[in-house]
Amino acid sequence: MASSSTGASSASSTLRSSSSEDDFQQILDERKRKRMLSNRESARRSRMRKQNHLDDLMGQVSPLTKDNNQILTSINITTQLYLNVEAENSVLRAQMTELSTRLQSLNEIIDFINSSNGVFENHVNNSFEAAYLHDQHQINDDATFMNPRGIFSVNQPIMASADMIMY
Repeated sequence: MASSSTGASSASSTLRSSSSEDDFQQILDERKRKRMLSNRESARRSRMRKQNHLDDLMGQVSPLTKDNNQILTSINITTQLYLNVEAENSVLRAQMTELSTRLQSLNEIIDFINSSNGVFENHVNNSFEAAYLHDQHQINDDATFMNPRGIFSVNQPIMASADMIMY
C-alpha cells in the first residue's frame, strides 16, 4: 500500500504541476494579449500623431507657396528695375562721353581764338579811336566764326560738370 500511496501522491503532484503550468501559461497569454493591445494602441496613437503632423505641414504649404511667389515677383520687378537703370546709365555714360568730347573741342576752339586774338587786334594808343574801331569791328564782324560777338578780350574756357547735364 505504501507504494500505492506513493503513486497517488505523485499523480496529485503531477496534477498540481500541470494546473500550475496551465495557470502560468494563462498568465503569460494574458500578458501577451495585454502587450499586443498596448502595442496596437501605441501604434494607433503614433499614426494619429503622424497624420496630424502631415496635416499641419500640408496647411503650411499654401501660405509658403504664396510667399515664395510674392518673393519671386519682387525679385523679377527689382531685376527689371536694375536692368532699366543700367540701360539708362549706359545711355548717360555715352552722352557724357559725347558731351565731354564736344566740350574739349569747344575749349580747343576758344584756345585757338585766344591765341589768334593778337593777330586780329589793332594796337591803337588812342582810347577814343580804339572804341570807334571796336564798334566798327563789332558791326562788321557780328556774323563771323572767329569772333561772333566782336569781343577782343580773353575768352574763358567752358566748364561743365555731370550735375549740370540734366534732360
